[in-house]
Amino acid sequence: FRKAFADFEPEAIVRFTPARIEKLMADPGIVRNRAKIEGTIKSARVYLDMGGPEVFARFFWDRLDGHALQTNLESRRQVQTYTDLSTDLSKQLKSKGFNFCGPTIVYAFMQATGLVNDHLVGCYRHAECATLAAPPVS
Repeated sequence: FRKAFADFEPEAIVRFTPARIEKLMADPGIVRNRAKIEGTIKSARVYLDMGGPEVFARFFWDRLDGHALQTNLESRRQVQTYTDLSTDLSKQLKSKGFNFCGPTIVYAFMQATGLVNDHLVGCYRHAECATLAAPPVS
């Protein structure tokens, strides 16, 4: 995916041509779904129009009052796939023009980027992530 989508550089993705889309549609190494490929290009444009990485990060951190969400889960059964917050954020992102950003994807993004700490309390990473979690410097 990284190679197919220009190292995930939005400035490059927004310049994808119809010929590049056709090349991606023939790439067996990725999900060859035209709507998702075109949605990625559109979302890259929206991301840049928003103001890029700092503004995008602030979009999330502002909704968390600048602090990562800390959970104290004891079993995998307690880990949610989405929350009311991720549902709300998904709606807001879609209203800005992003594609394929449902509540589950948004929550997974929040977990992957440290906006929420869903490590189980018995995991050595739980306490470490709780300590490291901090809002970006403005």
